[in-house]
Amino acid sequence: MEKAIVYFEEYGPQNTETTLELARKRAQELKIRSILVATTKGNTGALAAQVFKEFNLIVATHSTGFKQPDSQELEEELQKEILDLGGNILTCTHAFGGIGRAIRKKFGTYELDDIIANTLRIFGEGVKVCCEIVLMATDAGLIKTDEEVIAIGGTGRGADTAVVIKPANVQTLRPKSKGDNMQTQALTLFILSYPK
Repeated sequence: MEKAIVYFEEYGPQNTETTLELARKRAQELKIRSILVATTKGNTGALAAQVFKEFNLIVATHSTGFKQPDSQELEEELQKEILDLGGNILTCTHAFGGIGRAIRKKFGTYELDDIIANTLRIFGEGVKVCCEIVLMATDAGLIKTDEEVIAIGGTGRGADTAVVIKPANVQTLRPKSKGDNMQTQALTLFILSYPK
């Protein structure tokens, strides 16, 4: 089997359209129906909703209160556009940043979820984001553990990473038996970029 890998010279939102188009092409090749996209304000999510109209599109936002209590960063007009184009929106606690993040901020110590997140960041911020939103969507019941998905994330703003992933629930991240854990094809897929 031979697969192409695209490397961007720099990370950032200028790679979003190319990332989405390459992800769409790979989804069609592999007959993948579910696409997950991370978005903060909604720009990447709205663009993805245009590109992935005939797919099960799940747009994952920051949790409410991520920046300040009771606030949601997803802009209302972009939320409406995503929903009008058939996308689904997932807003929940981050898989790698729930109560552990609160403990880190309060006591200045790192928790296991921080260690997992920082380990994934070795491969790029987008890889961490992709793994995290898949866990979140699986736990929310929006995707199943027996079907591969494509997750799309980025570094800062926009999208510059796409990964084929076989999902898992957070509590089965450590497998009981072979095949129970989340599996990625990130390094054999196509898009990775690293900050310079």
